[in-house]
Amino acid sequence: MTPTLPRTVRAVDTAQLLDLAREAAMHGFSQRLPVDWLQEHLAAEATHYLFPTLVQHLRHRPEVPLQGRCQQLLTVRTGEQIWGLLDVLPDTFDKISETLDAASKEEIVSRIGQAVTQREWSERMSPEEMPRN
Repeated sequence: MTPTLPRTVRAVDTAQLLDLAREAAMHGFSQRLPVDWLQEHLAAEATHYLFPTLVQHLRHRPEVPLQGRCQQLLTVRTGEQIWGLLDVLPDTFDKISETLDAASKEEIVSRIGQAVTQREWSERMSPEEMPRN
């Protein structure tokens, strides 16, 4: 049975987001940014946001567990917020603390809809502008 999609937004810090990206990589989930890219470009002390948009079951890859596809709003080292996707195990998502009120969630979903994608952000950044550690 397919689980119900949680209609919420969860906030995570950079360390938590990196753990989620590692878990997605370990399971071979298709929607994730490389961990090394995230480590290089995310603001270390930022809060990032996950908004589940669909439950994904890959019938053609039965070895891959059920996953929730989340839109993510990431804060990069330039201070900008960018949009990406991240597939997360439902149980993992459920373990992330619920810390946001309804108004904050609505505002974050609105910002997700207005943010540039990770790809657009990366393409417009010249090598000299790319933040380095």
